[in-house]
Amino acid sequence: MADPTLTVHSLSHEDFERYYNVFAASFMEDRREHFREQVRDVFDPDRAHGVFDGDELIGVACMLSPEITLPGRIRHPLAAVTTVGVQPGHRRRGVLKILMRAQLDGLYESGSEPVAALYASEGGLYGRYGYGVGSHEMRLSLPHGAPFLRTVEIDQRPVREVERKRGLEFMQELYPSVAGQRIGWLSRDDGAWHIRVANDQANRDDKGALRYALHPDGYALYRPKTRWNERGPAYELHVQEVAGTTPQAYAALWRYLLDLSLVSEVTWDKAAVDEPVTNLLANPRLARRRMKDGLWVRLVDVDRALRARRYSAPLDTVLEITDDFCPWNAGRRRLRIGLDGVAEVSPTEDSAELALDVSDLAAAYLGDTTLAALARAGRITELGAGSLLPASRAFTTEHAPHCPEGF
Repeated sequence: MADPTLTVHSLSHEDFERYYNVFAASFMEDRREHFREQVRDVFDPDRAHGVFDGDELIGVACMLSPEITLPGRIRHPLAAVTTVGVQPGHRRRGVLKILMRAQLDGLYESGSEPVAALYASEGGLYGRYGYGVGSHEMRLSLPHGAPFLRTVEIDQRPVREVERKRGLEFMQELYPSVAGQRIGWLSRDDGAWHIRVANDQANRDDKGALRYALHPDGYALYRPKTRWNERGPAYELHVQEVAGTTPQAYAALWRYLLDLSLVSEVTWDKAAVDEPVTNLLANPRLARRRMKDGLWVRLVDVDRALRARRYSAPLDTVLEITDDFCPWNAGRRRLRIGLDGVAEVSPTEDSAELALDVSDLAAAYLGDTTLAALARAGRITELGAGSLLPASRAFTTEHAPHCPEGF
């Protein structure tokens, strides 16, 4: 139950310093003042909310407005929820619930983005507001020199390292052609490139500066970490992003990274769970993998969200959807999908064939999991005999969703 004495308001540019201080305090971030200016550059007061106890600002949340690639290679607006925080000393008063209420009600009432997404600081926080794990990502580590299968075709044109300005120009030009093919990848304006991707201060720790390795059909962005042991150099190479417009270019970029001198280990903390490099290896055991949740997805307007993506098979079914936090989504929907993968969604009084919560629908929305897998876990109920597998097939995707950047 939210504390009835608390109020929520949209913010203004004049509120930024207080906004940032609440966010920083909530994460005990007192050593990263450079992050203040990064947040300022993307702070949109029209999409920011603050919870107040009297005149004191005690909770904050904001939304960015990129596009995301949905199944079917559809570019679609996304409400990217970011910088959510509650001032220490004000927990357990329903502040987060108030912020989520303000965001989701506002999105629905304005008819803006039908899908929201965020990265969760704690895995148990956002399911209560209808979010489901919509993608996973993998910490991938490969040893220096890991050999590829003999059948792997590598583009023989050279990979060259360049300075920042040229690297950014090349990446910005090539990125849309890759992002448009990858479910979960976001559009990037200049601010996104300089703050979320090519920011040379973010998460620097003791790693070196960003380095830009370019191939005519792709790029790799990485940081080296100097390390020596009694046997000599044992550098760590920390990949931030690899993108190639062809499999051959992608293989060439990974071959370059794996063969760099002085390096003992190549690591990527935000690789896709089906990252293609793992299928290039002659010995797949060389890849060390650790998976974690990535994007948490919320279907703000189920009807519009289901129409926005494309599907892998025709379908005609009725869904019984529960949504305790956004009651406008609750009820029965007939989902008709044609041979072209386009969906029609409409309310119906017909008998339901599948019963599921909106968070389960969100978990399957980008293709991260299947409806059949959720049903095996008892999260989806098959009410009509034989209705589960056709629906599950329709929601499957060509590859796992993946977002290579934080926000």
